[in-house]
Amino acid sequence: MAKFDLHLHSNNSDGSASVKELVDTVLKSGIKIFALTDHDTVAGLNDAEKYVPDNITFIKGVELTCKIDDIRCHILGYGINPKTKELKELIELGKKLRRQKLETRIKYLREVWNIELSQEELDWLYSRQSVVKTHFANILVNRGLSDNNVDAMKKYLDGCKTGNTKFDGREAIRVIKASGGIPVWAHPLGGEGEEHLTEQEFLPQLKTMTDSGIEGLECFYSRYSIPETSFLKNCAKNNNLVITGGSDWHGTNKTVPIGRLNTDDTEISSDEITKFIGLLTL
Repeated sequence: MAKFDLHLHSNNSDGSASVKELVDTVLKSGIKIFALTDHDTVAGLNDAEKYVPDNITFIKGVELTCKIDDIRCHILGYGINPKTKELKELIELGKKLRRQKLETRIKYLREVWNIELSQEELDWLYSRQSVVKTHFANILVNRGLSDNNVDAMKKYLDGCKTGNTKFDGREAIRVIKASGGIPVWAHPLGGEGEEHLTEQEFLPQLKTMTDSGIEGLECFYSRYSIPETSFLKNCAKNNNLVITGGSDWHGTNKTVPIGRLNTDDTEISSDEITKFIGLLTL
C-alpha cells in the first residue's frame, strides 16, 4: 500500500511547522495518505485542504486530551466533520481548559522557579490556538535553562499540578462519533517519554476503553517495538477494533521523523491499515 502517516501535528497545537510546511514535508517524504491531528483544535484542517494536491489522500483528524476514570488518554478522531455543533462546542471548552492550565503554569514558574516570563513570551503563548508544555519548554530552552524540550518539561513543569483540565473521555468519544468520525486510542501503551504499560497493566485499561466506546487502537507508532505492535494488533483483532498508525510527528519539537511507525524504522505493509483508510475515504 501507499506510504502513510496518520498522526501529525502543526503549530496550531505543539508542532513546529505551519500547516503548509507540514504538507510540504509530507510531499517530500513520499507519504501518500496522511492525517492532521492537532491537540484539542481543528484550526488547521481547512488550511490543509487548500495545500493538498489531488494525488494525496488527506484525512481530517483531531487528538483530544482526555481522562476516563483513572486512565489519562489521548483519543484520536479520524474522518471528523469539524463544523458539527457538538465538536465545535467541545473545542471551545478545550480552549477554556487550556487557558486555565496556561495561567497555572505561568504562576508555577514564577512562584516555584522564580522565572518571570517576559511580555513578548506571554504574548506568544496567548496568541496560540493550543498551548501545551512543549511551548513553555521552548521558551526555557531558548533562555538557556535546559538543553532540550524533554529535560525542560521534566525539570520545570512536571511538578506543576494543573488540576483536571482534560476532557471527559466518554463524552469525547461520543462527540467524535456524532461528528462522523472514528475514535481511536492514541499510543495506548504510553506516549512520548512515558514508561510503556505491560500487558498485564494494559488489558484492564483496554476493557474500560472499549466499554467507553473506543473503536480503534494506534498499533503502529514511532516509539513502539515490533513485538509491542504485534501485541496491540492482536488486542485490536480480539476486540473488533480498527488498527491505525502514525509517527506522532511534531517537526523540530520532537526527534521523531515523519513517517516512522516503529522503533526499527521498518517499512509497514498492512491490510488492516488499508481497510481502515478505506472506511474513511468511502
